[in-house]
Formats: sequence, structure tokens, C-alpha cells
Amino acid sequence: MATQTEQQSNYLGNYRRVLTIPGVRTLLPLMFAARIPISATSMVLTLHVVLHLHRGYGEAGLVGAAGTIGIAVGSPLMGRVVDRLGLRPMVVITTIGYGAYWLTAWLLPYPALLGVSFVGGIVALPVMTIGRQSLAALVPEQHRKAAYSLDSISVEMAYMVGPALGVLIATRISTVAAVISLGGLMVLSGIVIYLVNPPVKAAHELTEPGAAPAVRPTRRQWLTGPLVSMLIISCAAVFVLAGTEVAMVAALRTSGEVSWTGVVTIVWCLASAVGGAVYGGLNRTPPSIVLLGLLAVLAIPVGLVGGQWWVLSLALLPSGLMCAPTIASAGDAVSRLAPATVRGEAMGLQSSAFTLGAALGAPVIGVVLDRFGPVAGYAASGVGALLIGSFAVRGALAAMRRNRQATGLPTVLTEETPEELAGDTIGV
Repeated sequence: MATQTEQQSNYLGNYRRVLTIPGVRTLLPLMFAARIPISATSMVLTLHVVLHLHRGYGEAGLVGAAGTIGIAVGSPLMGRVVDRLGLRPMVVITTIGYGAYWLTAWLLPYPALLGVSFVGGIVALPVMTIGRQSLAALVPEQHRKAAYSLDSISVEMAYMVGPALGVLIATRISTVAAVISLGGLMVLSGIVIYLVNPPVKAAHELTEPGAAPAVRPTRRQWLTGPLVSMLIISCAAVFVLAGTEVAMVAALRTSGEVSWTGVVTIVWCLASAVGGAVYGGLNRTPPSIVLLGLLAVLAIPVGLVGGQWWVLSLALLPSGLMCAPTIASAGDAVSRLAPATVRGEAMGLQSSAFTLGAALGAPVIGVVLDRFGPVAGYAASGVGALLIGSFAVRGALAAMRRNRQATGLPTVLTEETPEELAGDTIGV
């Protein structure tokens, strides 16, 4: 009993240490609130295109893909603005740009919406990147796994609220009201983030030893094989999540239960939050590639259970448990692999990887759904993620072969040994 009590104390202690760090308890609720409208964007756009503009799921996926490709282009650019000018100039640009897009999107016919979505994505408010970059600045490296687990739990809690709220407004009032509401909330989020101005670099990261200004390495120096592999894993993880989300909406619409979409999403996100809580408290955790594999494989058979909302909720629980751990693992690895002077751009690239996964997942699975139905949609989501993740495995093996032959690495990159760095390619 004493041993079990000690283990429980150590487990909870990982979280207590993070929450006692100054600034963390302000940052987490701020990011949670700001993520609520962001989490509803895909669902609201899908419903708006399908129900209001009377288009198919594939066409709805293309609108989402255009926006996410824009985000993939804009996120590293906005991260570079943060690295060079600070957080507030970037927040001003993105709050005005993204708010204008969402407050006017309801006026646009489908062809115009498709084009403007790309432009809006470029100037999207990067809430996810801001939260993870601030955690890296506030939390010492040895505690970041628990910090990013809390961040992932916050994401899941936001997804329990945002999509459900979006579906409620879209189905009970109109999709136009849902689009306008998201725009207003995003503008409010940007204003609050500007006022709070969370840190994006720790004080000791601003200078090199001897008080010399920190030197920004070249992209070739910091964009290493291990970091690229983590970006691939990030892309694959969101591919399966985006595909599963679209397949879920299609399955519920087929069964005449689309109004239950929010409830099913809440159950799915709750399972993810539980998985993230378990992951963050563990001292030893599976590699990122293993977490991704479990997430993808467990999503493949979901469509076999049918489209009733309560059955679908239960079927999504196993894959849901893997969502937050996979995302937290990837975020932790990127924060350690990227030097502080380019962390904004590196995390912007990870945001691009996330959005690229969504940009691929939504239209690809949408086309599969239009042709073959929900069962094939779930299977294609999982198989597609495994195929994308296989590139990370190949990259990891190549990096390990190179690292065995290496005699050293530039000190600006990391203080880890080549062998440890190779391990970071596919695990945390």
C-alpha cells in the first residue's frame, strides 16, 4: 500500500510541479478559452457548405483544406514574426486578418469561399502555437512532458465545448449565425492575448553564455532529420483525426442523428483527455511513432459498428485515448529539438504539419465518404495515417545511421549526444 501511495504521489507530483511555475496557471485557462472557437472551425465550415450552400462532403473538405493550407503557409511566417519582433505585432496582424475573414465568410458563394479560405488561413490567429511556445518558455525541459499533457488536455476540453457549441448554433439557429459567432470570438481571443502578452522566450534563452546576444542559427542547422520526422508524425496524427471527424459527421447524418454530433465529439475528446492525463503523469512513455500507430490502427474498425450515436461514441473510445498522448509527445519533442531563437518558426512548422494533416485528411476522406460511405472513411483515415507515418520511420532509421557515423553536432542545435538525438526522432 505504501508503494502504491508513493507511486500515486510521484504521478500527481509531475502535474503539481508544473502548476506551481509562475505564469502557467494563467496561460492554461487563457489558451483553453482561445481554443474554443478554433476547435469549432472545421465542423462549422463543413455544416455551412453542406447545409447552407448545398454542396457535398468532398467540396466541404476542399474549403477546409484551402484554409488549412493557408495556415500551413502562414504559421512559420507568423512564428518568424514572433522570433524577430515579439508576440504582440503578430497578434495584431492575425486578429485583424482572421477576424475579418470569419465575419464576412457567410456572405460568400462557394467559389469565393474556397479562395478566400486560403487567404484567411495565412493570417489565422495561431493559438496552438502561442500556447506551446509559451509553455516552452515558462517550463523547464524536464517538466515539459507533463506541461504539454496539460496543454493537450486543454485542447480536448476545448474540443468538447467548441464543436458542440458550433453544431448547436448551426442546427438550431443557422450556419450563418455559427460563422459570425466564431468570428466575434476569435477577435475577442486576440484582444485578450494581446493584453496578457504571455512570454515566448525564457530570460536565460535571450542571451548566450557571457551575456552575448543569442545567435539565430541557419535553417539548415536547426531543421534536422529528427525534427522533420516529428513533423511527419504530427501531420499523420491530425490526418487520422480530421478524417475520423468527417466520417463521424457522415455516419450520423446517414442514420438521421446529425444533431448528436456534439455529444459524440464530447465523448471522443473526453477519452483523449483521459489518455493525456495518464501519459503526462508517467515517468516512462512509449515513443511517438508507437502512439501514432495505436491511434491509427484503433481508428480503422470504428465504421463497422454502425452510425447510432451511442454505439459510435463507445467505438471511438480506444482511439480517443491515444489522441492527446500523440500530440503531447510530438510537441514535447519539437520544443527540445528546436533552439530557443527559432522556436516560434519551428513550432509554426509543426502547426503547418498539423494543418497539412487536416488539409489532406478532410478532402481525401470526404471523397471516400461520397463514394463508399462511412465504413470506408474510418478505414481510410487509419491506413492513410500509417502510410504517412512510415516516412517518419524511414527518416528515423536514416538519421540513426548518419548519427552513428557522426563525430559531433553544432552546439547551437542541442547538448544531447548523437544517439540521444536519434532517439528523439521517433520518441520522447
